[in-house]
Amino acid sequence: MQMELADESNLELHNTKPVMAILTVKDDVQLFRGNRNNFADLLKVGREVGFIAYVVTTKQLILSKKRIKGYVFSEDTQSWQQRTLPLPNVIYNRIPLREDEVKPSVRRKLALLEKHPRIRMFNPTFFNKWHLFEWLNQSKSTKPYVPLTRRLTSQAGLGRMLQKHSYLYLKPVSGKAGKGIMTLLLQPEKQMPYRLKIQEKKKSITYRCANLAELWTRVRRECGGEIYIVQRGIMLASFQNRSFDLRALVQKNQRGQWDITGIGARLAGTTSITTHVPRGGSIEDPEKLLISSFGMEHARKIYIRAKNTALLIARQVERGYGQQLGEMSMDLGVDKNGSIWFFEANSKPMKFDEPHIRKKSLERIFHYGLYLMKQTPGKAGGA
Repeated sequence: MQMELADESNLELHNTKPVMAILTVKDDVQLFRGNRNNFADLLKVGREVGFIAYVVTTKQLILSKKRIKGYVFSEDTQSWQQRTLPLPNVIYNRIPLREDEVKPSVRRKLALLEKHPRIRMFNPTFFNKWHLFEWLNQSKSTKPYVPLTRRLTSQAGLGRMLQKHSYLYLKPVSGKAGKGIMTLLLQPEKQMPYRLKIQEKKKSITYRCANLAELWTRVRRECGGEIYIVQRGIMLASFQNRSFDLRALVQKNQRGQWDITGIGARLAGTTSITTHVPRGGSIEDPEKLLISSFGMEHARKIYIRAKNTALLIARQVERGYGQQLGEMSMDLGVDKNGSIWFFEANSKPMKFDEPHIRKKSLERIFHYGLYLMKQTPGKAGGA
């Protein structure tokens, strides 16, 4: 599984090439963590565009050395092999889990990278959902796209939200891929007026509660001590009685500017409350779904508006975040009237399976890497 390469003359030649390392963390069972197929694809594209590219763990990344240990993928043996490689010019942070990212040793390494005079890193950390909504509410241009959102802290606060909106979403601030999401519907005419739906793996479970106190007890139990937000629910456009939303991938290009790499659509599973594929959702063509709901001409306008909205949001998120970002995916809802809503953004996007988006997304990582390398200290980036 592991091999060493100690040919120093080879490495001297390599130093004329740009070097990008994909950052992850050590794994005791399989060398390192993360989406290995995604990493292998990245390294392949990196080679094609003239980079030395490899995977490195935070432990292997010793910044005082010129040569470090990293992993490359062998097409011949279809296995990951250890090599001695030059220190990178650019770091693409793909630490896969929040719990890994907050470990003291990992945080120390990320802090060192942020201050490093010669190494550029982008997307230092995961986003916090509450912070995203705070940043977007700070700008007049992005505030209209954000559904009313509050921290979920008390029974009284939940009651106030229900007085304003009878349909709500409850989301963990550190959630991923739809995990832990709940919906709440108030139906005053019913004997058990509070309907709480909880997303399980690929289906949802429904509870009915007679009063607010009973509902709050159930909600707190389901939250399990995690921090949640409560958000106005949007009645999404649907296709064959299944709601859908749009997934935009926004990346920096070779000029360091935000650009749309592609927009996909996700159709909710028949018994799911989210459109996430791991929760039973499916990948669909966005134009097909929009045309089905709104007709050709209106659908085209919504599609263009969705692209412009995604770029507007990316710029504002980066302003609020205050650090170097190179990409993000975001979920945008289209309601039954054709209005666009922002639901969430992810600083470490899962791979898009649409082939035209996938290829472009891999290339753009290296285009942006080249851009970063050309920047003088403190001037990298560009909204």
